[in-house]
Amino acid sequence: MSLTAFPRSLGGAIARNEGLHRANKAKQDEFYTQRKDIEEELKHYKSFFENKTVFCNCDDPFESEFFKYFALNFNHLKLRKLICTSYAGSPISHTELDDLPLFKKNSKMPYMIEITEVDDYNKDGKEDLGDIEYLLRNNKNTLTILDGDGDFRSEECVEFLKEADIVVTNPPFSLFREFLKLLVDYKKDFIIIGNTNSLSYKEVFQLFKNDKIRTGYTKFNVGMFFRVPDDWKKYTRVVDGIKLARVSTSCWLTTLPVAKHKDVLVSYRKYMPDCYPKYDNYDAININNYKEIPEEYYGVMGVPITFLDKYNPGQFELIGQMVTTKIDDYNFGYPYINGKRIYARILIKRRRNNDN
Repeated sequence: MSLTAFPRSLGGAIARNEGLHRANKAKQDEFYTQRKDIEEELKHYKSFFENKTVFCNCDDPFESEFFKYFALNFNHLKLRKLICTSYAGSPISHTELDDLPLFKKNSKMPYMIEITEVDDYNKDGKEDLGDIEYLLRNNKNTLTILDGDGDFRSEECVEFLKEADIVVTNPPFSLFREFLKLLVDYKKDFIIIGNTNSLSYKEVFQLFKNDKIRTGYTKFNVGMFFRVPDDWKKYTRVVDGIKLARVSTSCWLTTLPVAKHKDVLVSYRKYMPDCYPKYDNYDAININNYKEIPEEYYGVMGVPITFLDKYNPGQFELIGQMVTTKIDDYNFGYPYINGKRIYARILIKRRRNNDN
């Protein structure tokens, strides 16, 4: 494999300039995920990575902890290949690599790194980023300047996507619908970070309803801290000189199996009509907390959206949701009780044993 240190064509440079606005839009809400959060979630999926190609398509490899996690654990996870692409505006340069440290450059060029081999080439007794730098310098892997802007929707990045088995990244929340649609259209497995508000999107809810997506292992709806640029104003805290911003509505979403979604939710409450009022605008009882779901009740129930983190498709069926004023095949309008609008709900129904 070769290391390409310059644009492949003048047309590539022009395409980058034309695409810079689109890439900047994609980066405007891109926060960098902390390594500890990645490790805590991804440790549960080791068996799914063996002999697979992982694609991180919203990441600057030398800034992204996703890239570092997979690169440093390449052999441990028994990966076949790791592909990572950056947007235009990356802080990494690819000119005269022999004269300047690979990780300390400054350029606006989008690029792709492809890793197929990691070994302890610097003989320090461990596989680390120094070994990956060595591999790139010695043509063992590929660092290539992209013709386009590095946007996940670009033709180049879609071609990389076609090759991938699993996509793992933190996509821009503002482009989440487009990002998810791309993965679904190309039938790719994924482990990604999303906003809990996205769970009520029609297209996301449909995936839950069809048991095509689920929340991950990390404790749900407690928020995550992300590294933000030094010039970021709305940060939450500073740790070791690094600015961190808390996003309270962040969660992991995946197509891969997650053990907790096979757990049976045990109910201890008896159904009493006076304790479970019905909605004015839908024939279902209201549940304020999943712990209040009555046992042996087989009618339709409205539960908080956070129930999706407890959802076992073998025990419950998703009927629909009541989350906005818009009415469609999956949404029946905000729930009302005695003329008062309450918080959004999803509608579920307990399966009988012979429903499974």
